[in-house]
Parts: sequence; structure tokens; C-alpha cells
Amino acid sequence: MRKVKEKVNPYLPSGGELDLSSLRSWLWEAACKIRGPVDAPKYKDYILPLIFLKRVSDVFEDEVARLATRLNIPVERAAAVAEQDQSLVRFYLPEPCRWGGLMIVRTGLGQKLTDAMRAFVRQNPELEGVLDTMDFNATTAGQRIVTDDHLAEVMQVLNKHRLGLADVQPDLIGDAYEYLLAKFAEGSGQSAGEFYTPRQVARLMAKLLDVRPGMEVYDPCCGSFSLLIKAHMEVLQTYGREQDGHRKLPADLAPVRLYGQEVLPATYAMAKMNAFIHHVEAQVALGDTMLRPKFLAADGGLKKMDRVTANPMWNQDTFRQSTYENDTYGRFPFGFPPNSTADWGWIQHMLAHLKPSGKVVVIIDTGAASRGSGSSGNDKERDIRRKVVEAGLVEAVILMPSNIFANMSGPSVVMVLGNGRTEHDSVFLVNASNEFVKGRPKNKLEDSNVERIAQVVIEGREEEGFSKRVSLEEIARNDFNLSPSRYVSSAVADDVLPLDEAVRRLREAEAQQAEADAKLKEVLAMLGLDK
Repeated sequence: MRKVKEKVNPYLPSGGELDLSSLRSWLWEAACKIRGPVDAPKYKDYILPLIFLKRVSDVFEDEVARLATRLNIPVERAAAVAEQDQSLVRFYLPEPCRWGGLMIVRTGLGQKLTDAMRAFVRQNPELEGVLDTMDFNATTAGQRIVTDDHLAEVMQVLNKHRLGLADVQPDLIGDAYEYLLAKFAEGSGQSAGEFYTPRQVARLMAKLLDVRPGMEVYDPCCGSFSLLIKAHMEVLQTYGREQDGHRKLPADLAPVRLYGQEVLPATYAMAKMNAFIHHVEAQVALGDTMLRPKFLAADGGLKKMDRVTANPMWNQDTFRQSTYENDTYGRFPFGFPPNSTADWGWIQHMLAHLKPSGKVVVIIDTGAASRGSGSSGNDKERDIRRKVVEAGLVEAVILMPSNIFANMSGPSVVMVLGNGRTEHDSVFLVNASNEFVKGRPKNKLEDSNVERIAQVVIEGREEEGFSKRVSLEEIARNDFNLSPSRYVSSAVADDVLPLDEAVRRLREAEAQQAEADAKLKEVLAMLGLDK
């Protein structure tokens, strides 16, 4: 059979994969082409759909080339065959949507791009409301926001590299999306309270989730869908086989089904694009999870999942007590968190979605593991934590290194919780605060760091100065403080408390003081002493 030569990326030394650092720099170069006419927060409105269109165009080219090889026909004929039987390719890309044709447009580029996006959505209705709402021809005060010349410059930069199946790892597109969002936040002088999960941290969480074929996996604040994609990729790595240039599950194994909800419309759109690019079985819902959870069972209760994972907004202070008091899904049996932080509200929501033998892996602020311990009287977070620990739901807590997130410097903890635990009388604690490679400006987790942490947790292996299994009796003596550094001493002295952590603790103390003052006023009023 005649073999059709596959296209090689001329911008890479030997047609190899584009690494993450190069991909990020390249995409930021494209974004900078519209820095003048567009405010930083709106970069993504123009850049991300173009990246998406470039990716699907290059993948479609790869699919057609492989079809030509398989049928022993010219590529042009293979494209016509794919049009007649669209099941032969991952997805069919109508001719007006293809990158090559758009690259040679000289006039009316904005309208051509808008038409291309809408034509693609008509072909793939699951992307309705995501791509077809973008108007590259949009105006303000009678003038184009981004001119055809600027759009052409962006496309010229994006055209430097292919984003096909052999050019980038499948998960790098999602990583690049998150990198750009972090850069947008920097450019606008704000982070919107969102912390973008570093790639290797997401890998670690995927390993700890232990997702298996046929499982349902849920993220209540899914962002770009990256944690769910990493879980999917881990399943393919463990159970998949190479087929037609893709790593797929064998036919006798059921696919993993992914569910995510996101509150921000722009990020929701990105999640939909990311899920489509990765060709996964996914449902993405738009809306506020805490107020209106979207994934429900037939009886109106919460849909139960095999695995739940998330990187929720840390110390979120936007939910009032009424949010918890008026909940109709029974999500907060262990108590209502304080107004100053919803960390244990999110954790309880995740537990409420869990099947009897399910598992939760969440990354959260370190304070969620320790706040309130040692304080006199009642403390809402400490009391919730105590009840969750006593219920035998906490499997492991891992203290992560500082300065590994794109837009914050403090440390974090990964918590592993579950209903199907065999060890109910102890919690496995890991102090991985020094498990990183020093970097500038950010520290990094290498593959070796991820593998070490994951294996120690999975095996429950105790190592001096790194990991320890701690009895519930000892945890109770420490007033249910779950901070690993409390029980596992690191060989390196702790850094000074990060500024953002110090500010957070100050705000928490101020909130507690305000609550105490309000209660005092009530008591004084009852005694007639408020005059």
C-alpha cells in the first residue's frame, strides 16, 4: 500500500513536540499583537477562539492524512471521503472553517472569522453559545475594536507552529489556556481570586484520584476543565493502547465520564473548548455551584460521583450564612463555615456528591487544615474539621511547597477524603514543602517530585521527615490540627509567613471580632444596657 508522507513541522528541529515553555512564549507573542487595541482582560476573547480553530484545523489535517494513508488515496480525495462519511474522522471541519483558507484572506477577515466560528458550531452543536457568540468584526463608538490588520498579525504568529496530533501533547493546550488566563490577570492588575493549578500539581492530584475506566468524575468549579482532563489522561496512560495515532481505551473498557460546573462565562467557554479538543465524554454546566448545583439525580438530589476533584477559590468570602442555612440538598451536615472563608463549604459539597466508595482530592489553602485549632470556645472551621475527621473521612493531607502557583506565593494542602476508607483510626500526613526545584520567579515540581509524593501516599509509606501516619487520638490532642508540619518536621526551616497569608489571617480575625461585637450588642440590648 502506498504510504502518504505526513506533514512535518518545519519550525521544530526534527518534527518533535513543542515543549510547554516554547508554547507559552509563542502564544503570549500572539496575544501581544492586540495589546494596543484590546484591554488585557479581553485578550482571551480573541486569542483563545483562534488557538482553538488552529488546533482543530491542524488535527483535521492529520486525520485526513491518516485516512488517505489507510485508503491509499490522495489527501484531496480523502477530504472528500471524510465529508461524505464524517464518522471516519474525530470531527469534520467544513472548508470555510479551515485555517489554511483563512490565512489567505486579504479583506473582510473579521467577518470571515466570525462566519467560520458559526459554521463550525452548526457542525458541532455542543459548542453552541461558546464560539458562535464571538464577533471578530465588533465595533465600539463606530470603530472596529480589533482591525483586520491586527487579526492578520495574530494569525501570522499562530501560524508559526502546528498544533496537530504529533506537534503538542494533548494536555498542553489546556496548560497554555491557563497560562494565558494567568497572564491576562497580571495584565489587568488583578487575579479575580482564581489560582491556576500548576500542571504537575494537577498530575499529582490525578494520580491520587485513582480514576478507572467507566467511572464518573466531577469538578464543581472546573475552570478550564484541566483537572478533569488530567484525570482522563491518567486513565489513558494506565489503561489505554495506541490506536491510529491516538492513545485510546480498549473497546472492552467503558470510557470515563467527566462533569464540570463553572461560574464565569468566559472560563466556561474555555472548558467547553478544552473538552472538545481532548475528545472526552463531558458535560459542562454554567452557573454558581454553591447556589445552584446543576448535576442532579432523578429524585432531585445531588448526582453521586465516583471521584470528585477541585481547586476551588480559596478563602472565598462571598457566601453568607443564608447560603448554607437555605440549602435543600443536605450538603452541610458537619456545620456551616464562617463568612470569611468557604473552604469547608466546598469540601462538604464535594463529599455530598460522593458515592459510598468514592474519593475526593482537593487542593486548598493551608489554613483549612489548621485554622481554629487551639482557640478557646467554638470555632466554626475547627468544629467542622473535627466532625469530618471523627467520621473517618480524611485519608491524607499533603503540605505542598510555597510559590508554585502563578499568581500567589503561599503554600497549599492537597486533601484526600473518601467514604471507602479501610483506615478509619488515623490520617496519613505528608510534609512535601521542600519537594520542589527552585525556580525564578516560581518554584517547580518535577516529574520525580510528583512520583515521590504520589507513591508515598498510595503506599502509605512512612519516611522520616517526610511522611507519617498519625492516630486520631494524637490529632484530637492537637485540637484537630491537620497541618502536616505539626507532626512531620522538615529538615529545612520554614519560610517567613507569606504576605497574602498574613493578610488573610488578619481579615479572618477582623471578621471574628465583628461577629463577637454583634453578639455583645445583642446581649447588652437584652439587658437594657445598650444606651
